[in-house]
Amino acid sequence: MAKNQSEVSGIFTAGSKSKPSAAKPKNPFTHPLLLGSIFPLLLVVVWEVLSRLEVFPAYQLPAPSVILGTIAGMAEDGTLWGHVFITSYRVLMGFLLGTAAAVVLGSLVGFYKHAEALFDPLIQAFRSIPSLAWVPLFILWMGIGEPSKIAMIAVGVFFPVYLNIVSGIGGVDRKLIEVGKMYGLNMFQLVRRIILPASLPSFLVGLRSGLGLGWMFVVAAELMGASQGLGYLLVVGQNTLAPETIIASIVLFAVIGKLSDWILKKLETRTLHWQDRAAKS
Repeated sequence: MAKNQSEVSGIFTAGSKSKPSAAKPKNPFTHPLLLGSIFPLLLVVVWEVLSRLEVFPAYQLPAPSVILGTIAGMAEDGTLWGHVFITSYRVLMGFLLGTAAAVVLGSLVGFYKHAEALFDPLIQAFRSIPSLAWVPLFILWMGIGEPSKIAMIAVGVFFPVYLNIVSGIGGVDRKLIEVGKMYGLNMFQLVRRIILPASLPSFLVGLRSGLGLGWMFVVAAELMGASQGLGYLLVVGQNTLAPETIIASIVLFAVIGKLSDWILKKLETRTLHWQDRAAKS
């Protein structure tokens, strides 16, 4: 029982700051940004050299300098910012809509056994449907405007967030809840002080997974009659036989997607600062 009480007390005081340990001198050569740049830079250098040696045909795989020139050209004439903005807007709105639906249904299924038996089989069946299978249906229902594109992205975001919420709530240690009841906590207090902190790590992982799928689904969404966006650039590059435009769009997807994931990762680190995690060697 003493062990259980200490576990609950640890969750109750999750927001309190522990005493900082002595700071160790940091090695500038092991900075995450520097380490994370090594392989991308090596890839770009090798790619550029092989392209200049004409190992890769220019009409199939242009050199990185050509791709950067294409991006710079779009930035100069102003078209780049419109494409980036509208794609980011669609992903953001779809992410918010899909997350909101996942939080409501995931919490309901996670807390109540009957709700799980009622809703979960249908949700799991919908999860198995390929993303492109939704395209004609959403066009039929909502046309080719923004609502169909945002709904398409929301579908992609919904499932990983939903699964992680259900898993996080279901994975809360039952002994912690029993000890919380012994302390006289009501249902609201149990949720706020035990269930929410215990399931929060899984929920944040679900957010990152959902955002990643949102960037994948936006390509399918922008195939639905879009006239602007990074997915639209892919179609333009295909129709005009311009591989530099296609790869430039792919590079922009990678950069913006990584930036958005970095923001969520920083949010995860700040939110879970109370966790006593194992140090990575």
